[in-house]
Amino acid sequence: MSANPATIKHIDALRTKLREHDYRYYVLAQPSIADEEYDRLMRELQELERKYPEVASPDSPTQRVGGQPTKEFATVSHTVPMLSLSNTYNEEEVQDFDRRVRSLLGKESFKYVCELKFDGVAVSLVYRNGVIARGATRGDGVQGDEITQNLKTIRSIPLRVFGKKRGLTEFEVRGEVYMEREDFRRMNEERELAGEKTFINPRNSAAGTLKLQDPKIVAMRPLRFVAYYLRAERFELQSHVNNLQLLRELGFPISGHARLCRSIGEVTAYWKEWEDRREELPYDIDGVVVKVDLLRQQERLGAIAKSPRWAIAFKFAARKATTRLKGITLQVGRVGTITPVAELEPVFVGGSTVSRATLHNEDYIRDLDIRVGDAVVVEKGGDVIPKVSAVLAEQRRAGSKRFIMPKTCPVCGSKIFRPPEEANYYCENSECPAQVKGRIEHFAHRGAMDIEGLGEAIVDQLVGLGLVRNFTDLYTLAGKKKQLVALDRWGEKSVENLLNAIEESKEKPFERVLFAMGIRHVGAGVARLVVGHFPSIDSVMAASKEELEQVQGIGPRIAESIVRFFSEKHNQKIVRKLREAKVQLEEKQKRGAGNASLAGKTFVLTGTLAGFSREEAKQKIEELGGKVTSSVSKKTDYVVVGEEAGSKLDKANELGVRTLDEAAFTRLIQ
Repeated sequence: MSANPATIKHIDALRTKLREHDYRYYVLAQPSIADEEYDRLMRELQELERKYPEVASPDSPTQRVGGQPTKEFATVSHTVPMLSLSNTYNEEEVQDFDRRVRSLLGKESFKYVCELKFDGVAVSLVYRNGVIARGATRGDGVQGDEITQNLKTIRSIPLRVFGKKRGLTEFEVRGEVYMEREDFRRMNEERELAGEKTFINPRNSAAGTLKLQDPKIVAMRPLRFVAYYLRAERFELQSHVNNLQLLRELGFPISGHARLCRSIGEVTAYWKEWEDRREELPYDIDGVVVKVDLLRQQERLGAIAKSPRWAIAFKFAARKATTRLKGITLQVGRVGTITPVAELEPVFVGGSTVSRATLHNEDYIRDLDIRVGDAVVVEKGGDVIPKVSAVLAEQRRAGSKRFIMPKTCPVCGSKIFRPPEEANYYCENSECPAQVKGRIEHFAHRGAMDIEGLGEAIVDQLVGLGLVRNFTDLYTLAGKKKQLVALDRWGEKSVENLLNAIEESKEKPFERVLFAMGIRHVGAGVARLVVGHFPSIDSVMAASKEELEQVQGIGPRIAESIVRFFSEKHNQKIVRKLREAKVQLEEKQKRGAGNASLAGKTFVLTGTLAGFSREEAKQKIEELGGKVTSSVSKKTDYVVVGEEAGSKLDKANELGVRTLDEAAFTRLIQ
């Protein structure tokens, strides 16, 4: 039986009513009905949707209860990278930031917007025609996990936005998923009563919840959302402070404490105010975020590597506690970095119990004169990473001895070394078990070669049995299938799946391979920059330090690390083995190969093109050496004009910038 028009109208009215109540409760904090009445309306809607499945809608409030579990999250790419902010902890550094902004903007006046820095998990929400279409984690900033169903369970995230702005049909909202302290406390109490493991702090709990495969469990957790960013391709946005207001009009919760500041002095006053008042808030914050307000100025300022020049995180002073240093051990990282670690008498700091803390390096220990047995101050840098920050020398015990850095690796006994002008020591044996395992795990990681099934336990087993001694040996495992099948807790199907995943990794693009190699200071973003200019392993290996430094975003330290890595014979052997395994060691399509006809030209796109999406047009311009920006200026060479062009066309005419219709643009790129 199908729903009649009157029933459909009633269902729509119920959905509208429930959306309004969600908005009033979770965004405005002004509930207008009792919980019992809200639950009655929800039950009525659920019953009608069950009875008439043809009226199902992805933006119905009933969708918040959680869908079917998923086996794994798909990886999605962010259209615009989710950059991480540079951190500063004192007034002098934030004044340096202000001087850099003033220098780059010249005599142009500007303002800052200050916002509270929620201690949560960054996510991206994409809306099409006013309805949520995709939700994703930040991931590495370029790619993240698609967790739409999990995010739909958060009632402060609108499934359909309120109101409509003409032209604002497709847009992206970014924000933070978090838990309020009282919600977190109550949840932990309930888990304790149920005999379940309790969580450490609200942020870790929020992060762990978003990784759950079952949305129904996510829906039971007290997650909240606050929006702080709006991006739209086909809608003219002017300033960050206006965007925050627009987000609120669309039904998104925003922080009620954002402030427009006209000077860095006002910024500092805001920071000091909230450092004192942070405990008044029902949620955790670890600083304030400072952003240049006008979007055109943000674009002019640009970014370096993974951080924008137009924003900075002004962090609060770390939380501290005093305890006793029981010992100093050495930890070997995946690329051989030797890090001294403090073994502490457990102490509660900033929401969690700390028993180990970083000592950074030999110089740090020597400068503070840290000795075993000392009473020490432990703090969480940025309220996250525990570190020993001071020694209470007056409480030092008689007979204590200065720390002397060992000469050998604690894992393999090989000699360790400290490169000139670096603070860290390294184990020079790249086949050291600790390093080998870490390198293989990194190589197989989802953001690198994405070898499914090759987790920490499997790596331990393969290395322990001598079946692999470095990550290139993974490509020889196909010849050891019988040995693998015979291993404890392995079976033919498991082995087959692993070998298939290893084989499939050979098709991963060169930038992923370069990142997977584990070169110090070369993350996924840097690898992408390198490959954009040196599109094969041979060209990377042949590049000099000076040539690498010519790439924007690559400084002397990164360049030197790359050159040193490929100058070592062991790593050259690694490359030979990867080549023999037929792993991708060059870009299949070199950027701008054979035609850089638009080199040095700047384009702005406005309106809708019939034959290209906005991203396709942008990609074509960049392949031919051109650059696409979002605002028109005297430096713009071309404005490409599609249907329903907006104010950018008026600006182009005003400045005398050349415009191209779609036919002219097509001829130009061909």
